[in-house]
Amino acid sequence: MSLSNPLLLPLPLTHHARRRMDGRRIPSEAVEAVLAYGRAVWARGAQIYALGRKEVERASRRGLDLRPFAGLQVVCAANGDVLTVYRNHDFKPLRRSA
Repeated sequence: MSLSNPLLLPLPLTHHARRRMDGRRIPSEAVEAVLAYGRAVWARGAQIYALGRKEVERASRRGLDLRPFAGLQVVCAANGDVLTVYRNHDFKPLRRSA
């Protein structure tokens, strides 16, 4: 599956994010999928994009198989730079507080 769009700019990755992706074997394609199809919340001063079960199911109805990327979370700075990427299926810390 290729989600890459040659018309899009390259991912704005920090050095830390690139090292984490390499160390965790997370491809750029996965980060692109999370940014395109994941839910976005502001938490701890950063925008966090997360690809959970609901987002995977929604993409499946559109013909996309994002199951390999389920649980990925991408942390972005306010300027859009990707700060870090990790896999965590616990989305409770991302819930909005009332």
